[in-house]
Amino acid sequence: MSTSIKQATIEQFMKVRLQNRNHDYLHPSYLMERQLLVAVSQGDPKKAHQLLHSINEERAIISPNPTLRSVKNVLVSSCTLFTRTIIHSGVQPEDAFLLSDQYLEQIERINDVDELFQLERDMLTKFIERLNKEETLPYSKVVNQAIAFIHDHILEDLTLDSIAQNSLVSPSYLSHLFKKEVSVSVVQYINQKRIEESKYFLLHTTTPISDIATLFQFCNQSYYTSLFKKYTNVTPKEFRESYSKVGQETALS
Repeated sequence: MSTSIKQATIEQFMKVRLQNRNHDYLHPSYLMERQLLVAVSQGDPKKAHQLLHSINEERAIISPNPTLRSVKNVLVSSCTLFTRTIIHSGVQPEDAFLLSDQYLEQIERINDVDELFQLERDMLTKFIERLNKEETLPYSKVVNQAIAFIHDHILEDLTLDSIAQNSLVSPSYLSHLFKKEVSVSVVQYINQKRIEESKYFLLHTTTPISDIATLFQFCNQSYYTSLFKKYTNVTPKEFRESYSKVGQETALS
């Protein structure tokens, strides 16, 4: 990837974050948030709390005096993400939603910012504990490690060898196990995740589609477009334009 293209894309991403700051939003780094959710899905409380601490440090810099409502909105969002993550990782939906409802009630009852952030830390712990109580997770430890590595390095040149090395297994073994458990190959999974993650830049930046394709390691825009349409039934351009129209209609209503 050329340095100029990557830098231009990242600068646009930072521009959006600056706009969020000006509107008193407390949105954490997108990629850091994704890493937090991966840690939750892996049932790793130490890593999850380290990431949450880093996110909260960033929040403090972006908005040193947040309003009570903005903090509550942050926690509601976190609660929703934690709920979806543990459901995807094997927790029964009714159990996850019961835990979610309990925390949503607490969020609305508390009227102190410091207490709310303490509640967020407690909430993170409890969601991970609930996940770790499950007797059977959807994937083996090796596959979970591979998925976590893919999420953490989604903007890099991922190879089967590097992923297998991180999971301490041979590439052939990982390839066989991954396909058996996830029902798609490692390459297919990487492509699906890159398409999913690229949606953020389509929706929240004006970055050219060709630059987005390059950022996510696709060989060219045509290949990115064909894969995007394969997984979403629309092209990146159509996806961006359709959500842009929805936003305009919402603003006018």
